[in-house]
Amino acid sequence: MIPDIGNKSMPSHHKFLKFLPLFFLSVSVIFLYSYYHSELPLFLPRTWNSNGDPHTELHRTNIQSPRFLNPRHPNCSGTSLSVPIISTTSPENPNSGNTTKNPNSLNPNFHFIIKVLTFDRLASLTRCLYSIAHADYADEFQWKHGEKMVHYRTQNVGLQAQWLESWWPASDDEFVFIVEDDLELSPLFYKYLKTLIANYYYDRSNSSELIYGASLQRPRFVAGKHGNKLQLDNQTNVFLYQMVGTWGQLLFPKPWKQFRLWYDTQKTMGIKPILEGMVTTNWYKKKGERIWTPWFIKFLHSFGYFNLYTNISLERALSVSHRDAGVNYGRSAGPDSSLINGSSPLDINLLEMKPLKDLEWFDFCFGEVVMGRVAKNFNELGSLLLSLQKQGTVIVVDLYRISKANAMNLLCHFERLNIRNYVLLGDGSGFLYDLANRGHPVVDSELLVLEIRAFDPMKMQGVNSDFMKEILIKNHVINKCLESGLGAWLITANMVPIENMFSNMTYQREDIVLVKDTELLFFRNSETMVKAWSSSERKMVEMAQSLVSKGEPVGEERERAFVYIATKILRNIGITIEERDSTGFGVRIGGDVNKTENGTRKRVVFWSDGLDLGLVRDNLESMDLWGIDRDLACKAVVCHHL
Repeated sequence: MIPDIGNKSMPSHHKFLKFLPLFFLSVSVIFLYSYYHSELPLFLPRTWNSNGDPHTELHRTNIQSPRFLNPRHPNCSGTSLSVPIISTTSPENPNSGNTTKNPNSLNPNFHFIIKVLTFDRLASLTRCLYSIAHADYADEFQWKHGEKMVHYRTQNVGLQAQWLESWWPASDDEFVFIVEDDLELSPLFYKYLKTLIANYYYDRSNSSELIYGASLQRPRFVAGKHGNKLQLDNQTNVFLYQMVGTWGQLLFPKPWKQFRLWYDTQKTMGIKPILEGMVTTNWYKKKGERIWTPWFIKFLHSFGYFNLYTNISLERALSVSHRDAGVNYGRSAGPDSSLINGSSPLDINLLEMKPLKDLEWFDFCFGEVVMGRVAKNFNELGSLLLSLQKQGTVIVVDLYRISKANAMNLLCHFERLNIRNYVLLGDGSGFLYDLANRGHPVVDSELLVLEIRAFDPMKMQGVNSDFMKEILIKNHVINKCLESGLGAWLITANMVPIENMFSNMTYQREDIVLVKDTELLFFRNSETMVKAWSSSERKMVEMAQSLVSKGEPVGEERERAFVYIATKILRNIGITIEERDSTGFGVRIGGDVNKTENGTRKRVVFWSDGLDLGLVRDNLESMDLWGIDRDLACKAVVCHHL
């Protein structure tokens, strides 16, 4: 527990002396609660001596810190910081590498820190400390005194610095629970957090590196402008939501370290945490560096992190903010929720937690994010395509040899236009799986090739190079779309849609629509197309082999090879193809996207494979179509009602 007490600016030694009574009074409050509640099981670790008998000891952690936690740094004023830490060792779990769902068998290096951020609200602080002291910390701990330290500042550094300078993890087994002084905690809060850490952090089969912590406040705020209403059924007791909850927030060590280093870099480069489409960005524009949440939210959005939340009926919570007058409230607003006191019976078992795979994930708009959609075989591909049936058409996005920046920029425009019926086709790289972890549906072509080789080796005859594998997989994926009753677009990520041309286009009666000199190709679903494609699969592979025999295609020739092969073979067997001039349909990099030709507005900007990324970025920026920042994250959050 770290009471972090700041005071108002004191430019002189005499003004400093005026606040000494408040300082000593605050220390006295902490001491009194330590003494009168000394029987509570908190802050002393249980260890085991050489005879196997338990004993207790005080434990101090030396916290290594980045530059602005260094007490010698000129920006860090005040006295030292003392940290009471819970450390648990269990004979049932003697090896630090083992994990378990039993909250009493955590990693032996497990440390739990409670930090209280406070300023000048003594009554609020008293209530907060009382609730902390009366929590249930489990029977195995014994405590007579707590080691405490007051981080006393000679000037008010503000809420942002209090949060950012509160903690630097000493190890990957150290956790911090941060509360502000106007909070009140349920007696069950520690048992709940300990069980949560055991289930979703230490159990490696049930954890995710995308989880940065857990909030105990009642979820009630959607940060994305025009987002969905925050509604959950009574069966959903735990879920994941990107938004940070500052009214009782548990932080995991690795994401917090990453955030702190990222924050330093952003500040050094003079970058602001502007994320358009978020209510919190408006807060930052009004309050600036007095608040810290816009920085953390920008980081969470950039790297795709999520927070665990509880959903308890009747507006109850394990942490309640009394919303006392202070930085965030001009006058007291009263408690936001009803506190679970631990004595009244609950209609749910808080310590019974579902497997992570069964939990729901929600973005800043409170739109559901379906995680881990990776098609690694043709059965999974069929299921993935069926999940996208709503619009009757699937967009197959070719990510072969595409830069991460171009791929992310395309996906940001998909988000802007509310395009959801797509799959990303790639070579099984880490980037492809990172996209799946952000909720994008992907197809791992490397694993599909292995399945074809194992179950239908005849189809792999002559398929030896990456080029041949690419032709084969595109062939199979389009065929699977048609067999599933879906029309299919094949596009490359070397393009940006200006409007949703995938749904607005009129397809007439032709089976195929081809935009000349591009990889834009549409296949209409029909019985004729299904039969024609099925009968042409082997011919397409043979034609690709013929091209390779003359020298494997490179550059634009390779980029358009599949389009050339598919249209040539299908036209030869009587499939009708409508060809559209690319100059009337879209514009190559450097053109005017608002220009019309023959009354047709440009629908897409495209460029050739291998074109210099800087040139692409500069041209798209001039058209206001470069939608990503230096972290390759979307510059804006765009909410669409589901």
